[in-house]
Amino acid sequence: MKISRIDVYNFDLTYVHGVLTLSGGREISSLPSTLVRITSDSGHKGWGEICPLGSAYLPQHAGGARAALELLAPALIGLDPTNLAAINDTMDRVLSGHAYAKSPIDVACWDLTGKVWGASVADMLGGVRQSRFPLYFAVPLGSPEEMSKYVLARREEGVHCFQLKIGGDPREDGVRAKHVVESTGSEDIVIGDANCGWGVNDAIVAARAMENLPRFYFEQPCATMDECIEVRKHTTLPMVYDEVVNDPATLIRAVREGGAGAFNLKVSKVGGLTKAKLMRDLAQDLGLQVTVEDCWGGDVVSAASAHIAASTRKKALLSVSFMNDWVNEHVAGYQPRSKDNFGCAPSAPGLGIDVDVQALGQPLYTFGA
Repeated sequence: MKISRIDVYNFDLTYVHGVLTLSGGREISSLPSTLVRITSDSGHKGWGEICPLGSAYLPQHAGGARAALELLAPALIGLDPTNLAAINDTMDRVLSGHAYAKSPIDVACWDLTGKVWGASVADMLGGVRQSRFPLYFAVPLGSPEEMSKYVLARREEGVHCFQLKIGGDPREDGVRAKHVVESTGSEDIVIGDANCGWGVNDAIVAARAMENLPRFYFEQPCATMDECIEVRKHTTLPMVYDEVVNDPATLIRAVREGGAGAFNLKVSKVGGLTKAKLMRDLAQDLGLQVTVEDCWGGDVVSAASAHIAASTRKKALLSVSFMNDWVNEHVAGYQPRSKDNFGCAPSAPGLGIDVDVQALGQPLYTFGA
């Protein structure tokens, strides 16, 4: 079997609640998503998706992904899409780094391979360990009252895991966190995510303000691993690492030096399902919890996350996000779809979703026949 064609599409996604506000004044309302379809000479097709969270969240952006795909795609024509090792080795020879841009190709090959083998991606990742798993929802940065009101509205919808956007004035963030925790119950988890918004001093001030809050996790206070390690020395709050964990080496350092209790596994950030499986398995063996998610995206991104989550040990899974719950637009019939704020992985072969090609319009570019 050989790859005969690769199509690259644009699909714009808008945030379901209007504007998502992050630390540093960053706001998200609409983002361009890039979808990749790989077609084999046998007629099998696989899909992948990459949607960076703007250009100031991580060192990635939509234009960069598309430029990288113009380099990568021609080198893959004629390769066996079911040979994931050869696919990833070829991409690494053609382009150093840029893991996020390689992700949709890797995921599309997993999808295609599952369809060829008649197996779901979760089965290929080791097997389904849980048929359903809890989802979290992000709480945009705002006043304590606004954030508490938002949390109460989501609790009415059945949400019990909240990622609280903080990273502003540390004293105000302490008040925000206290208000939100007091608005929730014993069955709820609140994760205070600064998205690298503080320096060391402000992060320590914030940690002290939040130190005794029950059911509260402290996520990614600073922009560098060294800063986070220093902050960790000053708090007993459970620490979640995100932006600074990109590969097995940084994951191991976060555990050994940074006292990580959990990390966020973003499939596209690490380069796709092949490397996400490696890091998930490593985390499980190191005793960490994992939040399975992505930077942003729609149905295809959510399907990839669902299969990783379903094949993760229950005690190791902290939470999951279905990004397609966060956007208005859908290319695969809003599948996988959450129910009562739990998710599950599709059981059909591959990613288990059907992408509506007509909704995408004409490809941005096509490689191969």
